[in-house]
Amino acid sequence: MLRRHAAVATCALAIATLVATVAPAGASTDEAAIARAMTNRQETTAPVPAALLQALQRDLGLTPQAAGTRLAGEARAAATQEALQQALGERWAGAWLNGADTTLTVATTDPAAARSITAHGGRARVVHNTLAALDRARATLDATARTATPESTPLWYVDPTANTVVVQSTDADRTEEFLARSGVDHTLVRVDRAADAPRPLADLRGGDAYFINSTARCSIGFPVTQNGQPGFVSAGHCGQAGSSAAAPDGSSIGTFQGSTFPGNDYSWIQADSSWTAQPQVNNYAGGTVTVSGSDVAPIGSSVCRSGSTTGWHCGTVQQYNATVNYSEGSVSGLTRTSVCAEPGDSGGSFISGSQAQGVTSGGSGNCTSGGTTYFQPVNPILQTYGLTLATG
Repeated sequence: MLRRHAAVATCALAIATLVATVAPAGASTDEAAIARAMTNRQETTAPVPAALLQALQRDLGLTPQAAGTRLAGEARAAATQEALQQALGERWAGAWLNGADTTLTVATTDPAAARSITAHGGRARVVHNTLAALDRARATLDATARTATPESTPLWYVDPTANTVVVQSTDADRTEEFLARSGVDHTLVRVDRAADAPRPLADLRGGDAYFINSTARCSIGFPVTQNGQPGFVSAGHCGQAGSSAAAPDGSSIGTFQGSTFPGNDYSWIQADSSWTAQPQVNNYAGGTVTVSGSDVAPIGSSVCRSGSTTGWHCGTVQQYNATVNYSEGSVSGLTRTSVCAEPGDSGGSFISGSQAQGVTSGGSGNCTSGGTTYFQPVNPILQTYGLTLATG
């Protein structure tokens, strides 16, 4: 069990036109494959903590009953998303939820797949570009940014709802120069005026949570183990390999074993043997939320964040695979959310229902006026370092 003083740990120039939704009369050969994938999912129902319902009510304007109904629908949508993505393969073009409507909209480039999508609980939309094609375009921008990140282009991300790569820009001419230099297919890209000015949420001020080299403060992400040794994952910009991590009372937690920033924004800290990796996230209401897995929530799902500066706040998943160009460098593969955050919340947990989603990277705005926050998905961190997520 973690020591009580560290309880905070538990803590994209033309848009591709969309084609109208269709549902062909003929049966699809995908149906059997989808059904097999669905049966491989064992859906479990876990009690919803009262604090989670209260936060969803506060931040999303939901009643406790509506919040519980939404969480159950989002869990089903996550299972449907995984099964349909597996069955559609290269024809997959993404999926998303629309607010409280937990019927999953599934985009595909194959009109023949629409009936199968509908038959298995989705709403079909036929589009021009596969998600793989959009991801390749995003990767092209990422590769160009590694040598010269344009200050006029703070971020880009794949938006499956628009079937395009969105590039945010503060200077259209300079952004166009950047796109031309990258060689990206302009039919896959849409340029929007920048609405964000993301920054890492590191803070050199004192507070609770964990401290790096006795100076900077960040928030613990998710407790993990590696070959039985306890530890936790957090943001990469919080510390470098070899940096020390300490509890608010000054007692040692452990040492950063791995850290990447920019490029990615993740790290893992190995704790001393006196610590125990608990499958919990601090809800900053006197309790915890138990982590039961790390299934990826669909776009549109509700998601909550726990951090040592602003506590517990919720919003929705907006886009995956966003590339954010911080002043320190470009970070790819981030998830964009409507959740607020502030300095010191970096590294903290993002969770949807009971499923771990990622660790806080950076954002814009604050928790008084609202903001946009990005998280580094947790599963790539676990895979990179060979870690096991603590679950209950």
